[in-house]
Amino acid sequence: MAGKLRVFLGAAPGVGKTYAMLREGRRLYGEGLDVVVGLVETYGRRGTEEQLGDLPVLPRRTVSYRGTELTELDLGALLARRPALALVDELAHTDVPGGRNEKRWQDVRELLDAGIDVATTLNIQHLESLNDVVEQITGVAQRETIPDEVVRAADRIELVDLSPQALRARMAQGEIYAPDRIDVALGHYFRAGNLGALRELALLWLADRVEEELADYRARHGIRAPWETKERILVALNGAPQGEHLIRRGARTATRMHGDLLGVHVRLDDGTAEREPPGLAAQRALLRELHGGYVEVSGGDVARALVDFARTESATQILLGPTSRSRLRELVSGSVINRVIRLAGPIDVRVLPPPEPGLLTVPPAPRRRRPALVPVR
Repeated sequence: MAGKLRVFLGAAPGVGKTYAMLREGRRLYGEGLDVVVGLVETYGRRGTEEQLGDLPVLPRRTVSYRGTELTELDLGALLARRPALALVDELAHTDVPGGRNEKRWQDVRELLDAGIDVATTLNIQHLESLNDVVEQITGVAQRETIPDEVVRAADRIELVDLSPQALRARMAQGEIYAPDRIDVALGHYFRAGNLGALRELALLWLADRVEEELADYRARHGIRAPWETKERILVALNGAPQGEHLIRRGARTATRMHGDLLGVHVRLDDGTAEREPPGLAAQRALLRELHGGYVEVSGGDVARALVDFARTESATQILLGPTSRSRLRELVSGSVINRVIRLAGPIDVRVLPPPEPGLLTVPPAPRRRRPALVPVR
């Protein structure tokens, strides 16, 4: 049976990932679990070194590279030792050339395949999908990256969080870098704005991963009813003029509830070539401006396709505009609005009236009375 991977994820160096990993290792070791430190980088930080405590530490393998003696994880010795849990720091590390693997995450994969549980650490800037974003934020290109799917496949991911102010205070006190590097770090990579943005990236990436796990759990257990863990406002769009009014109302609701906004257009898959409604391009642009998403789905039944998509996205509300169908056409073909309401189940359906033109215009100035030509008497 394959081992389990546990990742201690941080937004930046110095938040305490290695400290947290060692503390958890010591706790499990104290409970009788066979824990071995495969490789840990303390960088001379006293608090981290103290967390090693009485944990057994595997000797490192010495490698000669370009006339320099370097040390690496001794993967062969660790596989032969076969502990229940191996602590292996810095998952994105690049191994010294000429070794067994190119990257440390590949070493960890061998340990997992051998049935050994692994605890490891990672900074958010090393994820491949965020590499360019991190460079834009910090101005520093990250050469060591790791595929996102390696981390997403972990059995447990724990965010080691520290506010930008607390992290900068740790830096100023000399708890992260040597004294000669502190001022440069605080003025560049460790600026408060950079750390806040990296922290937000870590939280958002982890939230997406949690959402994937939730969707997978719901699918495995056949749960179709939406769980209102977060408000998701779905706006049905067909290019009609009132669509922009729906988008703005949905955006205001999503902002108040700290939720998501998503516009959806249903294309009929009846084999006919459908031209894009003339107002749809402007509505897509408005969604982007209001930080909403846009999706097109196809189906033979507009109401069914809309509700099925809403369930897939765990939408909590569906916003519809008034129908433009004639009464005769509704009698013949049925009302899309009524079908959406019947099919939606626990999803809230709101049908918004069109905005009243009179409320958007300035009322005319009162007419001046002319004096009467004939006296009142």
